[in-house]
Amino acid sequence: MSEHILIGVAWPYANGPLHLGHIAGAYLPADIFARYHRLKGDDVLMVSGSDQHGTPITIRAEQESTSPREIASKYHRQFVDCWQKLGISFDLFTTTDTENHAQVTHDIFLTLLDKGYIYKGKMLGAYCSGCQRFLPDRYLEGTCPYCGFAKARGDQCDECGKPLEPSSLGDVHCFLCSTPAQFEMKEHFFLRLSAFQDNLQAWLKEQSHWRRHVLSGTQRFLNEGLKDRAITRDINWGVPVPQPGFENKRIYVWFEAVIGYLSASKEWAKLRGDDTAWRAFWDGEAKSFYFVGKDNLFFHTLIWPAMLMGYGGLNLPYNVPVNEFLTIEGRRLSTSRNWAIWLPDYLERYDPDPLRYALSAGMPETSDSNFSWDKFLHRNNDELVAAYGNLAHRVLTFACRNFAGVVPSPGELDEQSQALLHKAEATLNKVDEELHGCNFREALRCAMSLAQEANRYLDVQSPWKVIKEKPDIAAMSIFTVLSVLSALKTVLYPFLPFSSEKLHALLGFTGNVQEAGWKIDPPPPGQKILQPEPLFIKLDDSIVEQETSRIGNVSY
Repeated sequence: MSEHILIGVAWPYANGPLHLGHIAGAYLPADIFARYHRLKGDDVLMVSGSDQHGTPITIRAEQESTSPREIASKYHRQFVDCWQKLGISFDLFTTTDTENHAQVTHDIFLTLLDKGYIYKGKMLGAYCSGCQRFLPDRYLEGTCPYCGFAKARGDQCDECGKPLEPSSLGDVHCFLCSTPAQFEMKEHFFLRLSAFQDNLQAWLKEQSHWRRHVLSGTQRFLNEGLKDRAITRDINWGVPVPQPGFENKRIYVWFEAVIGYLSASKEWAKLRGDDTAWRAFWDGEAKSFYFVGKDNLFFHTLIWPAMLMGYGGLNLPYNVPVNEFLTIEGRRLSTSRNWAIWLPDYLERYDPDPLRYALSAGMPETSDSNFSWDKFLHRNNDELVAAYGNLAHRVLTFACRNFAGVVPSPGELDEQSQALLHKAEATLNKVDEELHGCNFREALRCAMSLAQEANRYLDVQSPWKVIKEKPDIAAMSIFTVLSVLSALKTVLYPFLPFSSEKLHALLGFTGNVQEAGWKIDPPPPGQKILQPEPLFIKLDDSIVEQETSRIGNVSY
């Protein structure tokens, strides 16, 4: 029976290009999961969009002497181009700068206000005498009171991940001009997060299927006690506050950005011509999965569930498979120091599937992982090209040369051939199990072990040695490996969609992999196969030094 699967993916700030940390942290695992469920025949809605509000955009606009909207539009177009080239298959990738998003945000704001979960209060506002204005949190920088990190932002410490209030920072100053901040009381709206402490604690106890670090990280915040948080800021860029007297303030970006999952779902429904279609993904037996990096854990395992509890009638997250961080060549990724590999730069020069493979094989699911060009070269040349691509190429080539370009009839399969086909079936089931549980790295390992097993089988069978004396034995082994290749293009499709579609066509199948479904579909004897082409390109060893030297020297 098919399921309704909502996949919400972190909304990237439209203030700069995407880098490999973004992809490994949220977008690639979400796409793998979406493609898997579509193959299974489930109804999938994967949504996200450019976060076009918030101070990261206004800071970039001030630095480039342009408007926030121009900055946001520029990077939104770049994001969409990257998704298409990398194969990130959103059902809708929108923006927070739409009338629809503002309406949905206002609905949730006013509903929570009416129920008493939002209230007016006062907080210390930071004023910069140098810039002569009140500063939003991200315009502030100082020392984290928890870990001592000297460059903590006013809303969150990037070092320890703790949410912060600007007044708690030591040596707090303006990010732009370094003037020490002055504080005075300002009126704002607050989310009564403390009211959800007990309900969130009870709910968390039911989430035994979550990753261990997600559970422990969320529990740590609960143990410290949830505090009410201001949800408006003194800024003129963002969703207006739907209350008189607050015309010069905007709804704080962390509050309205998570609402984007709901507003994007409603926008998708409207674009389909059925304004109610979104409901199937938000109530009943539908399951919602949120793919974010660990710096967004607090907002997706506590704040967004609290908002949903207060609003009522919508499903809480079923799973939040938060990933840890990706380091680059052994060093922590830093956009401010330009220590990053930028996705647009990669896609200008290399194919998408090798990157998807390398990031999947080393995905930071339970701990930080490292990307290096040396490891990338190994993954591409020794695993994709040598183990998988070469298997496909030599079997297809042999079939074209010796069996008139069609799938040979196998006759009666021997014990080794039957064992390999049983292994293919077992692999399909095991990968199914691992992907269902969001264990992407292990799923990929299982899939590739089938390719390695098929290589060993082929070496033992050696059809090129027996083709003249025992053509029936050669036919049996070639049919068996062609059947395994059909299994591989299915189980690897969520990870390697471009090469899987190519292999699907080379094996003589029509349509696409998704239409074929999550099953082993051996090519029938007599089916015409295409003249083989390499699935992957072997890269020269020199790229390691070339690409490593580019890190820190390429800007977007």
